[in-house]
Amino acid sequence: MKTYVMTGATTGIGAAVREALQARGDRVVNIDIRDADIEVDLATEAGRRTAIDAVKTAHADGIDGWIPCAGLGPQFENIQTIVSLNFFHVRKLTEAFKELLAKKSGTSVLIASNSAPMPGLDEALLDAMVGENDEEKANARILELNGFQAYAGSKAALCRWMRQLAPEWAREGLRVNAVAPGTTQTPLLDAGLEDEVYGPAIRAFEVPIGHFAKPEQIAKGVLFLLGDDADFCVGSVLFVDGGSDAMIRPNGF
Repeated sequence: MKTYVMTGATTGIGAAVREALQARGDRVVNIDIRDADIEVDLATEAGRRTAIDAVKTAHADGIDGWIPCAGLGPQFENIQTIVSLNFFHVRKLTEAFKELLAKKSGTSVLIASNSAPMPGLDEALLDAMVGENDEEKANARILELNGFQAYAGSKAALCRWMRQLAPEWAREGLRVNAVAPGTTQTPLLDAGLEDEVYGPAIRAFEVPIGHFAKPEQIAKGVLFLLGDDADFCVGSVLFVDGGSDAMIRPNGF
């Protein structure tokens, strides 16, 4: 039995990943704002510290995997919270759990988005997140922007940071990758569809395969990257989006 630590495993994609891991007999520690093993607000420094301390105390012998899934969509009213949760909770906890992962040669899979490569993202915001690791500066910058920049920007920053981190970790025997889901049937999507601004845009966005993803389909990608079949995947961003990224960026490589 392996031990995996997750955030955001109460609902949506995180819940699908948790259920898949538990179905094969693994132990999952869920960190979330409610209905979780460790209940904290991961958008805050205090909540992150509580989570880090709890995991380090309970699993001092190490963990086999780390999958941060907690996140918010572009329609969330407080756009600073989007940045704090989508990027900074992932960065802070990933760095904090490196030692635990190293004890078991563990694997990390981050949850990005197929919106991460979208054009027009604010480079000053991205630099505050990736280059400077300055949450206060990033949250000040996002107040001059909008929910799209907060969501897509935080996911783009996640991918850039992960790609920078991956070679360093690989030299130490650790793998980190990311899954980039497309439009997926989750409570997060439901909230977006109900939004007056983002709802019509979501409905108009074409998914070439013809339908939205089920959370279980995204979970399959996560479990692949966690497993031995992906043992040569380092710094990869796996798009699980029904062809949307290929449609938008056919010449992106």
